[in-house]
Parts: sequence; C-alpha cells; structure tokens
Amino acid sequence: MTSRFIILFFAFCAWPAMLLQWTPAGAANILAVHTIPGKTHWNVMRGVLRALTDSGHTVTVFTPFIDGDRDGYTEVDVSGDLVVRVGINISLIMSTQSTRSVIAYIVNTTRTNCGVIFDHSQMQEVLDGRLRLFDVVFADAIWSDCVSYAATVLRVPAIYVVPSAIVTYTERSFFGHVLNPAAVSNLMSKFAVPKTFADRFANAMETVYGAWLLWSEERRLRQSDPQPFDAVDLVRPSLTFTNTHFITEPSRPLTPDIVQIGGIHLTPPAPIPKDILEFIENASHGVIYFTFGSLVSMDSIPENVQRTLRETLARLPQKVLWKYEGEMANKPKNVMTRKWFPQRDILAHPNVKLFISHGGISGVYEAVDLGVPILGFPFFYDQPRNIDNLVNAGMALSMDLLSVTEEILLNAVLQIVNDEKYRKNAKIVSERFKDRPMSSADSVVYWTEYVIRHHGAPHLKSHALNLSWYQYFLVDVMCTLFFIVLIVLFVVYYCLKIMYKQLFQYFNYIKVKRE
Repeated sequence: MTSRFIILFFAFCAWPAMLLQWTPAGAANILAVHTIPGKTHWNVMRGVLRALTDSGHTVTVFTPFIDGDRDGYTEVDVSGDLVVRVGINISLIMSTQSTRSVIAYIVNTTRTNCGVIFDHSQMQEVLDGRLRLFDVVFADAIWSDCVSYAATVLRVPAIYVVPSAIVTYTERSFFGHVLNPAAVSNLMSKFAVPKTFADRFANAMETVYGAWLLWSEERRLRQSDPQPFDAVDLVRPSLTFTNTHFITEPSRPLTPDIVQIGGIHLTPPAPIPKDILEFIENASHGVIYFTFGSLVSMDSIPENVQRTLRETLARLPQKVLWKYEGEMANKPKNVMTRKWFPQRDILAHPNVKLFISHGGISGVYEAVDLGVPILGFPFFYDQPRNIDNLVNAGMALSMDLLSVTEEILLNAVLQIVNDEKYRKNAKIVSERFKDRPMSSADSVVYWTEYVIRHHGAPHLKSHALNLSWYQYFLVDVMCTLFFIVLIVLFVVYYCLKIMYKQLFQYFNYIKVKRE
C-alpha cells in the first residue's frame, strides 16, 4: 500500500512537467532564433512560424519583436539585449553605402547578436537540455553561419530563413556553389541582371571582392573576439527558405535544398480605418501611397529634399498618404500624414494608383501581389536590385532621392499614373506571382516536415559542400592537365631534338662522303 502511494505521489508531482513537454501526436517541437533586429526581416520569420503553428507544430522563438504567446507558440523576449533597428536617420544609412562598410557592419552585428542570444539564460537551459527536446532549429541567416550554433549543440537539423535574396558571398559556404557572375547579379549590385560587358565585369569584381571582405572580416573577429560558436564545426543548413520568387528575382540555378517562399508574410487585407478610407474614396483622381518603411525615419531626410517632395506632391491632382514620423511643416492640402498606415490594406484599394517606396522586399511583394506600380527611391543593400527587377518587368521607375528635382519627380509620377502600361504590367506580374502549385505557407510546412521525416534530408545537399576550394574550382584538375601538356611538349621537343640531331648527322655524313 505504501509503495503504491509513493508511485501515485511521484506521478502527481511529475504531471505538470510532462504537460509542458507534451505536443500533439505528429507535431514537431521547433526552436527558432531571430538574430536580425529588423522589422522587415522579422515579418518573414513571423510568417514562417505562423504557418508552422497553424499546422499544429509547437514553436519556441527567441526574438526582439514580441507579438504575444498563443497556442503552440512561445516567445522569449530578447529586445532588452538587442538593438532594434527602426526609424534610422537617413544620414547613417547613406554613410554605409560601400560594400566594405555594409559587410563590416552586418557581420559585426550578426556575431554580436548571436553571442547575446546564445548567452541568454533561457537559451542556456535549452542548450543544456533542461527544457523540451527540439526536432529542428530555425534561424534567420544572412551573412554568418553562427546562427546554427543551437542546432549544432542540440544535434538536430538546421533550417535557414533568408529574408532577402540569397547573399552572394555565403552561397559557397551554405550551399556549396558559387553563382556565375556573367548571368546572376550580386546582391549588392545596382542592376537586376548583368546585361553589358561593363555590368559583367563590375559584377565579377564585386563578387570576388565581397567574398574576400567577408572571409577577412570573419577571420579578424574570430581572432580578436572568439565566441563559443567559433570553437565548433557548425552544421550546415538541411534546408533554406529564401524570401524570393522568380517573378521578383531573375531566374537562376538553385540546389534542391533551397525553397523559394516569396510573399510568406502576406496576409488577407483588412478593413481600412474610417478616416483613411474616406480620404481614399473621396479622391476623384486616385491616391498615391508614400512610405520608406520602418527602417528609415522620413523626417530625417534633408530639408531641401523634403521641400522638393512637398512641392511636387502639392502639384498633383491625386491625394497622397504619406507615412511621416514627425510634424510636417507646410504640409500640402492634398496630403495626409501618419506615423503608421495599414500599408497592405491601403495598397489593396482599387483607387490607389501608385506606390512610392524605397524598395524594401516586404513592400515590393505587397505591391506585386496587388498589382500596384512603383516609383522607387532605393537607398542601399538589396533595394536597388529589387527596384531594378520591377523596372525590367515594366511596372516601376527608379530614381535617386538626394539628386531628384521637382520637374523630374513630377514627370515620373505623372508618367506612371497616366500611362496604362505600368498598371497593366503590374497586373501581369501579379498574376504570375500568384500562379504557383502551393502557397508559401504550404511550402514551409511540407518541406519542414520533409526534413524531419528524413532525418535532416542530407540527400538534398550538394556534393560540392564536400569539396575544398581548389577541388571545386578544378585547380587540381587544371594543374594536372597543365602538367600533362608540359610532359607532352617536353616529349615532343625531345623527340624533335633527337630527330634533328640524327638528320643533321646524316646530312653531315652525306656531305663528307660526297667530298
């Protein structure tokens, strides 16, 4: 009787812990690590995790952006430890235009954030195995593979989520291959496709230079500031979800472990607030929506540029919704400003004629999905390339913000609004974008479960990952061929030399005999 009581007592004490570990039959326990403190990047990861929880999987995520817990979804707030990049002064962005400054900044930030998150007390409990067991680790990856440290320690597959196009300089490390700079533009390129010799030359030099900068910067940081993830052989991703689509990204070779999920963050449009809706519907000539996203603070733009924007927009017959963080001086009568607008809901309204944007990938997909033409003012990183893709598709124009004049801007706006070809092309791109065998969310769920079912799906990885750099670039093969050619040439030379000597002696003998 006593032993039965003891068993029941221990069972009663253990059931809460068992309940915390419990997940539905067939569901996976997923750990997610979000190291990039950018709102746009979080939108992609959030869309991925939403798709997984909606399918019954359980997610625990370390993130600086808090949406609130829900069934099967637990957030660990790291916002107090990471610097969230929202509303940055435009002068700071314009000062980081060069490839060197961008790579140095992003690599430093990523490694710092990896160190902060992996040193978090709750993450330490995860790595020590004191919390639930996980089946797979999701990590946002751009420039550094330090994000796969948790998967390495837990010995589970890693799945990367790339919130932009694939970073050119990490393709060899992540997937085993290097893009062909003659056909595929670098992520930092100003153009979508290298069309001319000058483009191909610049693209090739940028690719080599950027790869060297990334290698040297990571090497320097490993030596000057070693981290725990530097001491282990980090696992490579079993799968990578990339926020691209062949409509907004030119066609290019992809290995089977790369799955395109462009537009994963898109949600059904919701009702527009009443005051904004009245403003839109009372615009007899249509509405223009103007924003530079969450990254750039609009009121930090130089005053001379703001004056050009205000005076140009005041001359338009259309009304303008302008996302503007501060108080706007001399605001035109046809302009409504807010610190925040329901962007997707506004773009879905049929009276919206134009989207003026910086070319952030989230806004690009919203415009593409809804068939709205774009006037782009790209700043840096992938934005010039994003806008150029849409220019090539015939649904956008691209301009430089700091050098634009009132007349040039006015003509560009009127050209897009009044020329029906831009809206027609935007609708064609939208139809192609939506025509896919399964939604982005369904792709995320299917391929995640595929990786788990097949224990990391190692068969999806390219054999190129097993090759050293000299093997991959066939340096050993070319050296061997060169050596063989040298031997053949030497043999030929030696044979010719002997033949020449023999012939010389023969003719010399004939000459002496005749004499």
